[in-house]
Amino acid sequence: MFVRFFIQRPVFAAVCALLIVLAGSAVIPTLPISQFPNLAPPQVGVTSIYIGASAQTVESAVTIPIEQQINGAEGMKYMTSTSGNDGTSSVIATFDLNRDPDLATVDIQNRVNTAQGRLPASVKAVGITTQKTSQNFVFGAAVISDNDKYSTLFMSNYIDVYVKDALKRIPGVADVIVFGERKYSMRLWLDPVRMAGRALTAPDVVSALSEQNVEVAAGQVGAPPAPKGQDFQYTLNLKGRLDDPAEFENIIVKVDSANGGRITRIRDIGHVELGAQTYSTSFVYDGKPAAGIGISLLPGANAIAAACSVRS
Repeated sequence: MFVRFFIQRPVFAAVCALLIVLAGSAVIPTLPISQFPNLAPPQVGVTSIYIGASAQTVESAVTIPIEQQINGAEGMKYMTSTSGNDGTSSVIATFDLNRDPDLATVDIQNRVNTAQGRLPASVKAVGITTQKTSQNFVFGAAVISDNDKYSTLFMSNYIDVYVKDALKRIPGVADVIVFGERKYSMRLWLDPVRMAGRALTAPDVVSALSEQNVEVAAGQVGAPPAPKGQDFQYTLNLKGRLDDPAEFENIIVKVDSANGGRITRIRDIGHVELGAQTYSTSFVYDGKPAAGIGISLLPGANAIAAACSVRS
């Protein structure tokens, strides 16, 4: 009966076929293009770092509270998590195929904000990242120094400062991962024997660093209300964040009033050097130390267009 209706009305059938062809032609440019169809369900990842903590501490103090809060999100199928001895915590929530990734990300972000009250202060200070994730890498590259002029620390920092943010702005790119990443950081090496001789512990050094390596608002001199004859107003600019190893070594850790006011500085119990934040990972390309780049794709994005944009 349905087929006979169109057989008896050939003009109507031709118009319907023409409309279908025109609609398909208009939709083709908006379809994602990739080597394989995207069959993976949308995922939202929550990453954080608890500096100096073991995997067991990260699991109990960070990963479990986040999991408990994320559990039960609308449309979530299952959840996986990892806790590392380097202090990193990663929780990935996988949703149904019909769940909007953007709405799922907002839902997870709201739940993570609720869980922050149960997390350690150092984790909240570093920050917690919530974003859409993808297991598919659309592009990979390695940065090497042919003449060994630049170290992996320099190359990793160059990628982090000048390349990573530019690649993230390319349409279709979800995230940029730097393999063997080594960010510049001040490393304090403490001598336990000298510290014990001065009755100091590592938390004492951390407390001194947090108090003396900070940006402060120094205020102004001559600001209203001012006495008569005060014609000038000056804004005080003081040294805030330290950026030189010698400045860190000059930080006062303890003043011993029992020994004539003896001052203990960091250089008296150790030394400071400019190095990498972590040496736990390394990347090698063709037998040479290098820094690697991995680019993941947003769900439904055009893989070919994204790859061409990254290369250009």
